Amino acid sequence: MKKLEKILFRRVDNSALILFRVFFGLLIALECWGAILTGWVRRILIEPEKTFHFIGFDFLQPLPGNMMYFYYIIMGLLGIFIMIGFYYKWSTAVFTLMWTATYLMQKSAYNNHYYLLILIGIFMLIVPAHRYWSYDTRKRHLSESYSMPQWVNIFIIAQLFIVYVFASVAKMYPDWLDLTVADTLMYYKRDYPIIGELLQEEAVLYVIAYFGLIFDLLVVPLLLWKRTRMPAFFLSLFFHLFNSIIFGIGIFPYLSLAFILFFFPPDIVRRKFKLKKPFYDKNEVVTPNYSPVLMGFFGVWFVLQLALPLRHHFIKGNVLWTEEGHRMSWRMMLRVKRSIHQFKVVNLKTRKTEYIDSRDHLTPKQRRSLSKPDFIWQYARMIEEDYAGRGIPVAVYADVKVSVNGRPYYQLIDPTQDLTKVEWNYCFHNEWIKPLPDDFHDSLSVSSEGR
Repeated sequence: MKKLEKILFRRVDNSALILFRVFFGLLIALECWGAILTGWVRRILIEPEKTFHFIGFDFLQPLPGNMMYFYYIIMGLLGIFIMIGFYYKWSTAVFTLMWTATYLMQKSAYNNHYYLLILIGIFMLIVPAHRYWSYDTRKRHLSESYSMPQWVNIFIIAQLFIVYVFASVAKMYPDWLDLTVADTLMYYKRDYPIIGELLQEEAVLYVIAYFGLIFDLLVVPLLLWKRTRMPAFFLSLFFHLFNSIIFGIGIFPYLSLAFILFFFPPDIVRRKFKLKKPFYDKNEVVTPNYSPVLMGFFGVWFVLQLALPLRHHFIKGNVLWTEEGHRMSWRMMLRVKRSIHQFKVVNLKTRKTEYIDSRDHLTPKQRRSLSKPDFIWQYARMIEEDYAGRGIPVAVYADVKVSVNGRPYYQLIDPTQDLTKVEWNYCFHNEWIKPLPDDFHDSLSVSSEGR
């Protein structure tokens, strides 16, 4: 234990952390304000009549009217406060809380980097990222520090290793390895200027599929080794800029590039960014009184970070089909799903049957999510609540067929199950989800019209 404490609590130069704070604050400000300017807030949080929140968080709903614009303006301002170190701890805590609330209140536009921002927000809350080059040290008389405990570097690198390796392992399945996924994804980019046609070439698809898999698997070890650090940096630059241009996934590529600061020696970071601060090289070991609590936190954190991506192996069924255990598992851009759905409502008093047109209540993006069982279950509950508001008890049945990566449509939900009579189970398989068809992997039929 003493040896571990010496490793974790040895003081090292904090240049990387200080600069990362600046980049992190700027990027989350751009993310929040960009969500307003691009219409994302309007489309996802203001216009929809109904909200698909994470199950169990019914109390988290978008603010009425145009209030979500102000919500995102405030989060952007908090990003600027974090960047300049203005009441840093409070700014980071409030941003992380607000961002977590928006993450949980809607999942129609789910993206892995939304979850990552929660994790990084917690990380930034517990690290001393404001102890140099900040408003707090200059105006609030907080003492400056040129060092940080070494666990800061270890923590962030370990977290990144988990993200990248699980992203790589998730790609090791037939539809990725035989180019089905890459072909399907790039088909939708065929109209891109200059590179659209190039992205349809088989050789390019091989590069996209296998470079992505190998990069995710090896990038962290390559950045850690001095001899491969610079080549890995340039590969990272290419990889993340390519993803930004082709997939338009917000700040995630640039946040990933900012993480690389923690892999370079601090004297290089300080010199390259012309950070005018004394260089710390005393290598003192300062073990705080709360070290047992902190080490306990590390243990719980990383057990959870390993458990969440592995949990689908302990849930009956194939996660590609059932989606149970998909979120918060770094399963990125692995499939394209479509659904054909019909919701039947039976009046329990009159036995009269009606059919619901989802176009009357849901946005196109929400309707596309009705290929996922939890969305289907929630929509059935929304239908039930609408009828209950009129004093009409009903049963709701879903006839949903789903196509995965261009395959034929298969029945996803048991159409004889009244979805108002079942509960959603987070930890175990929901038996009303039908099993993956036996001929699933033999039924690929991607066509030029419907990829």
